Amino acid sequence: MLDLFISSRVRRKIVVVFAKYPDFKIHSRGLAKLIKEDPGNIQRELQRLVDGNFLVMTKKGATRIYQTNKNYPILKELQSIVIKSQKGGKPSKTIN
Repeated sequence: MLDLFISSRVRRKIVVVFAKYPDFKIHSRGLAKLIKEDPGNIQRELQRLVDGNFLVMTKKGATRIYQTNKNYPILKELQSIVIKSQKGGKPSKTIN
């Protein structure tokens, strides 16, 4: 379902992780291992999501730590979409 709205496979995986777990904090290499994607692609997509204010990046020494921006305007709606897409996205009611 999310593939209709987010064309990048890597970005979609990142959004799912951070939308489902808004308190999750991780660095790019750890995230690359978690979602089994190339660290270079992860870094590029993380920067796009930081630029779009979906993620917040903080530095601990030389390490960049990423987490969900809890003030993101449509965070609750995005979380709802992610959860529904994980369940198969089938509506619970039919429209007559």
